[in-house]
Amino acid sequence: MKRFYLAGPEVFWPNAEEVGREKKRICQEYGIEGLFPLDNQLDLSDKPPYQQGLTIFDENISLMRHCDAVIANMTPFRGPSMDVGTAFEMGFMLALDKPVYGYTLDGRLYSSRVSDDSGCAVEQFDMIDNLMLVGAIERSGGQLVVQDEPCYLHAVPDVQRSLEVFRSLLEKLNS
Repeated sequence: MKRFYLAGPEVFWPNAEEVGREKKRICQEYGIEGLFPLDNQLDLSDKPPYQQGLTIFDENISLMRHCDAVIANMTPFRGPSMDVGTAFEMGFMLALDKPVYGYTLDGRLYSSRVSDDSGCAVEQFDMIDNLMLVGAIERSGGQLVVQDEPCYLHAVPDVQRSLEVFRSLLEKLNS
């Protein structure tokens, strides 16, 4: 059974563990073992915050090394672009020559979400996020699923919609 690392900002959501369990359950329906970053049962109580962060980093790197691919939730998080940790995970998996798959609930082009009054250039490549992220999917042989209907997330994550788009990506991979 193939193992997929399930990357995304869900780890920060108030119901992170519940969402992770549901994503893993959906993966099983498609013959995939999903590994969620919070699967690491870590006792961090004896470590200072900095060491806690490094321990989490090391454990997530280990999880990714044991996976065949990554599925990344690329929905903008805390700004006009996706979660920066998820972006790193996509790049890491690409560097391991593993397929990178992505999905987003915000189908607007990256250039329409970014404004810069300082005179700095804004990417104009008709991509839903930074060219390096979309390029990681394209060049790894992965796929990107973009929600057809406009759905812009703000402070509260749309869990149901996120799971629906996640499922639609798995359906494409299974067809």
